Amino acid sequence: MLDIYKQFCKIGFNKKGILNYFEPVYPEDFNFAYDCVDKIAELEPDKTALVWCNVAGEERTFTFREMRDLSNKTANYLKSLGLKKGDAVMLILKRNYQYWYTVLALHRLGIIAIPATNQLTAKDVIYRVNAASVRAVICSAECDIAEHVEQSESQCETLEFKLLARGTREGWIDFDAMVDASPDTPLPRVTKATDPMLMYFTSGTTGYPKMALHDFTYPIGHIITAKFWQNLHENSLHLTVAETGWAKASWGKIYGQWFAGAAVFVYDFDRFVPEDLLETIKRHKVTSFCAPPTIFRFFIKAGIEGGYLDSLEYATIAGEALNPEVFNKFKEFTGLSLMEGFGQSESTMMLGNLAGTTPKPGSMGKPSPLYRISLVDDEGNEVPPGEVGEIVVKVDDRKQVGLFIGYYRNQEKTDEVWHDGYYHTGDTAWRDEDGYFWYVGRKDDIIKSSGYRIGPFEIESVLLEHPAVMDCAITGAPHPVRGQVVKATIVLTSGYEPSEELVKELQTHVKNLTAPYKYPRIIEFVDELPKTISGKIRRVAIREKKDQ
Repeated sequence: MLDIYKQFCKIGFNKKGILNYFEPVYPEDFNFAYDCVDKIAELEPDKTALVWCNVAGEERTFTFREMRDLSNKTANYLKSLGLKKGDAVMLILKRNYQYWYTVLALHRLGIIAIPATNQLTAKDVIYRVNAASVRAVICSAECDIAEHVEQSESQCETLEFKLLARGTREGWIDFDAMVDASPDTPLPRVTKATDPMLMYFTSGTTGYPKMALHDFTYPIGHIITAKFWQNLHENSLHLTVAETGWAKASWGKIYGQWFAGAAVFVYDFDRFVPEDLLETIKRHKVTSFCAPPTIFRFFIKAGIEGGYLDSLEYATIAGEALNPEVFNKFKEFTGLSLMEGFGQSESTMMLGNLAGTTPKPGSMGKPSPLYRISLVDDEGNEVPPGEVGEIVVKVDDRKQVGLFIGYYRNQEKTDEVWHDGYYHTGDTAWRDEDGYFWYVGRKDDIIKSSGYRIGPFEIESVLLEHPAVMDCAITGAPHPVRGQVVKATIVLTSGYEPSEELVKELQTHVKNLTAPYKYPRIIEFVDELPKTISGKIRRVAIREKKDQ
């Protein structure tokens, strides 16, 4: 067995075999491309790194040797353009396989990689290019993003190179052709472990996105994500549902998975069709699967009794808080427990149900041994079990592997979350007597009504159990006596129509399944919920909307 990950951490286990100690260990010039990918390519060159297929029926399998050689070719070509260490390059490559060897090439050169979604508008492109001083964009031809880049080009002050993969277009460099024509000569290391490596524009629910900057130690934090949460081994074929523009791709589609020696499976699609994804999982015998709860809800509605998931050995869930009904239904059909995890674009997994633990349906699990997690009140005091507090990470003068460096070029926003010895996540939860954490909601989304503090997730979870509710958001609405009352904004399932009778039925449903004071006194039916480009509900937009 390769066990590459063991070279970069000291680990310990309790009597039940559950990870309870993790200390990162790495050289000062650590670089994932050289120290993981190249090492596996040297030891087991024909080991599968990536299995890729798309809706059109194309399929390709890449070995670690091919990933090494293709990333070297890509690095040599990008270097020939004059791109160098410290520059920023934006990758808008959807789920195209070009993403994997291109991001490795950027790591080799010390160029800051900025993955981005193909859903960006011209306005989004302008903001991102100028905010990060992006010198080059590498786009997929299989979407409209090239057109949006062209529309914004005159206002992009630093943009010099436009490269197009999987197609050609006037005014764009043919990326695939240039990579193919380049030598695969290895390049010398030019980076330190603490140099900037990767940056995500966080899609906040208010204001412009912030730039969360990670250094070269960030992949080491994902050893826990893959090896000890997703429970991957050298024969695993792992699928995480995420486009490469989101941080979830770093969680589930490259770093920790390759450290564990597992193969990454990619299904390249634009529109999510549950039946298609289920059939793909079955055909390729995927052994490990991770997705947000929404995906599992659609799977359950589509029907997973037909052996579609028989190859699965393990299933994890993240991205949204888990509804217990989804947990129970999935286990009923598959026999597998959904192992929930929690983290941010700014971090690796902070809380989770690690391999070997017994999950409590709906709980985020317990703190990762990589982090020192606490719950604190508004004054920074730790709260006892049963009380809601903000999830924070204790930090000191030591380097905290897994956490971002800060918000790029925004010290004010960085200082807002790094202070008083903590990194403040802005998310709230409560801890039970057994040490399990239970998500409540974003700190700004807590509803204060008649002295009660109410988190939106619990009520949303209950409403989603009703067959009439396809999607919903809970917010606080102003009230002259109570301060705030609970408001539910609901998207109905096909076949249901808004009515006073349905309002009363939903209110009664909530009263019967949770504390009566939490029921929504106001219910509004809408065609769709306002969401960020990454799919997060924009509760601020609902709160700011004036009642009609």
